[in-house]
Amino acid sequence: MDLLSNLALGMSVALSWDNLLFCLIGTLLGTLIGVLPGVGPVATIAMLLPVTYTLTPTGALIMLSGIYYGAQYGGSTTAILVNIPGETSSVVTCLDGHPMAQQGRAGPALAIAALGSFFAGCVATIVIVLVATPLVALAMAFGPAEYFSLMILGLVLTVVLARGSPLKAIAMILFGVLLSLVGTDVHTGDERLTYGIPLLAGGLSFVPLAMGIFGLSEIISNLEKGAGQPKVKLADRISGLMPTWVDLKASAPAVLRGTGLGVILGVLPGASSAISSFASYALEKKIAKDPSRFGKGAIEGVAGPESANNAGAQTSFIPMLTLGIPANSVMALMIGAMMIQGIQPGPMFMTAKPDLFWAVIASMWIGNAMLVVINLPLIGIWVR
Repeated sequence: MDLLSNLALGMSVALSWDNLLFCLIGTLLGTLIGVLPGVGPVATIAMLLPVTYTLTPTGALIMLSGIYYGAQYGGSTTAILVNIPGETSSVVTCLDGHPMAQQGRAGPALAIAALGSFFAGCVATIVIVLVATPLVALAMAFGPAEYFSLMILGLVLTVVLARGSPLKAIAMILFGVLLSLVGTDVHTGDERLTYGIPLLAGGLSFVPLAMGIFGLSEIISNLEKGAGQPKVKLADRISGLMPTWVDLKASAPAVLRGTGLGVILGVLPGASSAISSFASYALEKKIAKDPSRFGKGAIEGVAGPESANNAGAQTSFIPMLTLGIPANSVMALMIGAMMIQGIQPGPMFMTAKPDLFWAVIASMWIGNAMLVVINLPLIGIWVR
């Protein structure tokens, strides 16, 4: 009964007109920055932190939360339509989402991404309500050895996901590790591979890498087709905007598996939602009857990762809300927003501010519903 009364309290606060407005603003902004490659929730939330001075604590946290999980929705749009991931977690969506768009099935890909994200977000919110404490205990049990193993797993998954020669995949992994060395050592403060260039002191960011690897290559590929050839517009190749029954049947198990992976991996401090999406894609490819379909427009390759990254985004709130420990950089900014409002994050937050705690959780259900309502009607617009 205590759980039901707490949820009723949260709903009563989250359903007030001002908090509904903040939730709508957050989800709209999140979708927009997800669609625009290079902006990202970290930069957006950082820019909006001063604005939270003028907002109520509940309104500020609801809006910032909406921006974060809304960006996970929007990040798949450019990955599917133009092969440029809006977020790091959407990189793997390019592998099958864009081939689906090239086959005239961008609408079903976007719809499955939205529906899978909605389901995963709702399930992850239920998990936050029911099993936050055991999941926090699991996260706290992870030490340096476990995190090292998790990173190695991510690198191995990259080889598994690669198309073509495994040797080339290993070479690109080593090249990626080399690029990650650029910047300032966090322990000694020494600069590595910066060659005296101040801009490299902070390391290489995701934006230029994503645009260089995905964006420019897509532009060059289009230019290679020749100026004299007639260009077929993507919108002209769309046969239907909603998934068929076959699509739903094929993607439903992938959504369930992706949601489960995202729930577990999202709670781990330092584990981004990108790990969840890559792990989900690797799992779907591993258990598929015909793995050769992946990379050529398999709808499971969109449904699983998109569900995983949204579930991971939601459960990353668990250590932040219950222990005051940020699971990722966005959660660190959320803690900053709480401290601006005079709220001390940590184990006492749930008992000291029950209306705020449960309102933020209740707003996640509302925000996920808003995102489906926002995104599904806009599928035709995004395609055009």
